[in-house]
Amino acid sequence: MGLGCWAIGGTFYLDGKADGYGDVDDAESIRAIKTAIDLGVSFFDTSDAYGTGHSEQVLGDAVRDRRADVVLATKFGYTHDAARRELTGVDISAAGIRRACEASMSRLGTDYIDLYQLHVWSIPADRAEEVFSTLDDLRAEGQIRAYGWSTGETDNAQLLATRTNGATILHPLNVLSDAPDLLDVGAQHDLANICSGPLAMGILSGKFDRASVLPADDVRGSGHDWVEYFRDGRPRPGFLDALGSIREILTSGGRTLAQGALGWIWARGDRTIPIPGFKTSDQVEENARAMEFGPLTPAQMGEIAGLLH
Repeated sequence: MGLGCWAIGGTFYLDGKADGYGDVDDAESIRAIKTAIDLGVSFFDTSDAYGTGHSEQVLGDAVRDRRADVVLATKFGYTHDAARRELTGVDISAAGIRRACEASMSRLGTDYIDLYQLHVWSIPADRAEEVFSTLDDLRAEGQIRAYGWSTGETDNAQLLATRTNGATILHPLNVLSDAPDLLDVGAQHDLANICSGPLAMGILSGKFDRASVLPADDVRGSGHDWVEYFRDGRPRPGFLDALGSIREILTSGGRTLAQGALGWIWARGDRTIPIPGFKTSDQVEENARAMEFGPLTPAQMGEIAGLLH
């Protein structure tokens, strides 16, 4: 497993609405990352958009003395104003990609990026050639080691798989929101499936119920219409009901609910890499300990499928 570093970017805005997870303690974020490394986690996924660069800065500070022990993944494509903590647009030109790459390396404190990913969910097909040609050049020059696309669209994943030298698809996947077509693309073309939202924005932590309301400074309560699991800061009842039906299976064998949810992802295929988010060392430790349990069994997976469909 890896860790997703969206939340540690702190407060930032998209379309005038909060796009982060509220205030964050940088010292605690650094402790959490160091805890993760000590527990065997070596893959960290961030973006220059998260906190308009702040997540990269914190991650770079945390791994500065452990660079050889970790795989750093970041993303590009969105422009931002760091002073206003605001995403301002999209730039996927060759020059823009090169500028973004240099800036990310500086914030991360590294002279190469292990995995560089297009963060824009979808782009015109006629622009894709320039983007991926630029990434091929960056790889040949040694600035990046591999590249991928953060997208949930199967056609985009197929394009990456068949017309580029890309290595990964980053897309949402969890027990409440499956993505079989994207998993098939990964399996057919030997791509890693990096699974964002493995805990459904916290629904699968079990800490929310029908009375829960999140504030407007949290992406789950700020009103973005693409937030799947919450509406107006409240967990959507259908997801809570679905979780209730499978909770006993996910928590069997001594697992916590979150650990069971991660076990479901590992059982979905041999190339799935969940990247749960975090704000605290305790969250990191709980998630990392899921590796001690491993994937759910085929019988458990079958029982969950029967209950949810």
